[in-house]
Amino acid sequence: MRIVVHDYAGHAFPTSLSRALAKRGHEVVHAFAGSLQTPRGDLTNHPDDPPTLSFKELPMNPEYIKYKYSFLRRRNMEVGYGKQAAAFIREWKPDAVLSGNTPTESQEPISRAAVANGGRFYYWVQDFYSLAVDQLLRRKIPVLGAAVGSWYRSLDRRQFDRSSKVIGITEDFAPILNREFGVTPARIETVPNWALIENIPALVKNNQWARKLNLHDKFVFLYSGTIGMKHNPALVLELARKFSDHPDTRIVVVSEGIGADWLKQQAQTAQLHNLVILPYQPFADLPEVLATGDVLIGILEKEAGRFSVPSKTLSYLCARRPLLLAMPLDNLAARITTDHDAGLVVDHQDMDGFLNSAARLFDSAETRKRLGANARTYAEQTFPIEPTAARFDRILSA
Repeated sequence: MRIVVHDYAGHAFPTSLSRALAKRGHEVVHAFAGSLQTPRGDLTNHPDDPPTLSFKELPMNPEYIKYKYSFLRRRNMEVGYGKQAAAFIREWKPDAVLSGNTPTESQEPISRAAVANGGRFYYWVQDFYSLAVDQLLRRKIPVLGAAVGSWYRSLDRRQFDRSSKVIGITEDFAPILNREFGVTPARIETVPNWALIENIPALVKNNQWARKLNLHDKFVFLYSGTIGMKHNPALVLELARKFSDHPDTRIVVVSEGIGADWLKQQAQTAQLHNLVILPYQPFADLPEVLATGDVLIGILEKEAGRFSVPSKTLSYLCARRPLLLAMPLDNLAARITTDHDAGLVVDHQDMDGFLNSAARLFDSAETRKRLGANARTYAEQTFPIEPTAARFDRILSA
């Protein structure tokens, strides 16, 4: 079977699915967008990859990063990207297209091209882009925003209708799909996201990456991943303030974009020398990056709480480090962390609870060790790719 796995963002974990599907005998193209400012996976062929696997970078307007927060400019670029991706699909003629992490207006031509060739389209729902846009615009420009939000909802509904199956990453999505978009339960499959447990070994803190940055002998609260509109970087800033009188403590943020820029500016203004902002690191360095952290931080705001499952938290679980999360308590990542005793979770609005939990983890090496061990155990039991690849193989082959 010829399969396109389209992961617009180029994240790490979908690459393992493409590799596993290719090893199961399918001809697979892993497609992704160029010129994005986001943490990337290893989007190149390995020597041990089967010859039936290839990676395809689809061009995005190089000014996309510059105009990411300009709604109209961003929209035009996403429409253009969707047309480029659709052209590739029409040319390659896959039997199945699995597409996720994709803006609604990019997804539209992709879904049309997939079925126009007699193939099957599978909407891989990582979050609800149209609902997030709808909420944001209704708040900013109530009348016009409602009209634009309705347009995006209608696009998503059309794309769900084209899908042979709609694949959600949590069972929490099923009632939303049914209520908001009329997707019947029989057409919904749930396949939870995973992390690359095979590529993220639990390493020691005193590693090459940590030594390079003089972090090997510091206590490190680490945040790695996107800080955007779905996050509250003020939590990280206040954490730096709280530990500003601890000379051997660092708050390290590995990110780029609006949130990282804001934190950098605030740190300079407040002269918070313990707050270290770094750009995204190569995926090959991720195990050492995560191992450098004594505590790994995740943040998510209420509006995104039911729509997003931060993939960074899944990678965190592999590192044998405790998690410190500030997010809606009903979010799947929060539930996993709580249910498996892998870290401390507070509500996204609970600044005092967040800082107190940070202090609790700072004060107790025994607690950190216990929570970190639980996190790694969950990852080892849950994330190996073969069972997940078998489920996708069954769905895509139906």
